[in-house]
Amino acid sequence: MESLIKYVQDEFVERKDLPQFSAGDTITVYYEIKEGQKTRTQFFKGVVIQKRGSGSSQTFTIRKMSGTVGVERIFPLNLPAIQKIEVNKRGKVRRARIYYFRELTGKKARIKEAKR
Repeated sequence: MESLIKYVQDEFVERKDLPQFSAGDTITVYYEIKEGQKTRTQFFKGVVIQKRGSGSSQTFTIRKMSGTVGVERIFPLNLPAIQKIEVNKRGKVRRARIYYFRELTGKKARIKEAKR
């Protein structure tokens, strides 16, 4: 039964048109917002804090600074409202989940760019 569920998730649910990214990368997520009858595209640009889950329930968290306030948003990877994801910079970090990034400010909050 589990293999049947995994097969359906792999074939029909997971999106394969999104680029590969990991924690420390700076990405821009373009997603659709519905306001009444109208729909518009909005983007959210920030650093990927973590990727978690597997299969159809995979999510990723992005953090950006809005003025002096840090804003985090969690996106399901298979969300139909996501139009595209752009990888702006590849970051070099040692961990898969960079929660320590929340406490850093100023020049300390920079992530070195990876040479991939």
